[in-house]
Amino acid sequence: MLASAQRRVEILGVPMDLGADRRGVDMGPSAIRYARLHERLRVHGIGEIVDRGNLVVPDRDLEKIQQGDPKYLGLIQSVCNVLADSVERAVKDGAFPIVLGGDHSIAIGTLAGLRRARGEAPGLIWFDAHADINSPRTSPSGNVHGMPVYYAVEAGDMNPKRSVLIGLRDVDPGEKATIRELGISAFTMTDIDRLGMEAVVGRALDIVGPGPVHVITEINPILDSENRTAILAVELILSALGKTIL
Repeated sequence: MLASAQRRVEILGVPMDLGADRRGVDMGPSAIRYARLHERLRVHGIGEIVDRGNLVVPDRDLEKIQQGDPKYLGLIQSVCNVLADSVERAVKDGAFPIVLGGDHSIAIGTLAGLRRARGEAPGLIWFDAHADINSPRTSPSGNVHGMPVYYAVEAGDMNPKRSVLIGLRDVDPGEKATIRELGISAFTMTDIDRLGMEAVVGRALDIVGPGPVHVITEINPILDSENRTAILAVELILSALGKTIL
């Protein structure tokens, strides 16, 4: 059951793949909905489910990469501005926003929306093998999906002291310097092996403290098998909403 029975949620898909070279993550919102997201939410006690559909994301094949900037940065920022408005509106209306991505660049919009709605930057728990805190200057690829944490810091939409990176195993030199400079807490895969995931998550929750917390993942159905990752994503959403066994 859900501890937060009868809670209202708003679902919004962001089929963004402009931030990455590899195609497929734009199908993430469809994969998660196909994994019976709505049905599972109803079964576990959500009284009102509002699905806003998907934001319109330009097709990369119809756009030229602007020289001198991270790839598709202007288009990504445009989509993220709309996303931020949608998240802000949902939170102010008393809903729990569920944003379905989409590559990691969408976090620029979700973090901005939460900060606008609450008046302060939310806590951040970032599960990823990569830190995604490259700047345009330090990024080896120029892909924005490796920069959303950097852009959130720059915009004031993220509080480094209430932010935790979990699962790191591949961090670029420039990212290492930025993490140290900002004092962001980070746990590598070695830390998880040594301490255990439960202990690491417990420490992360202590660091981010009370208040809203943003957690992000990324799904690429092309690389998946039998939609397993999307099914897991639905379970994670239910857990975030308070699902318990007893």
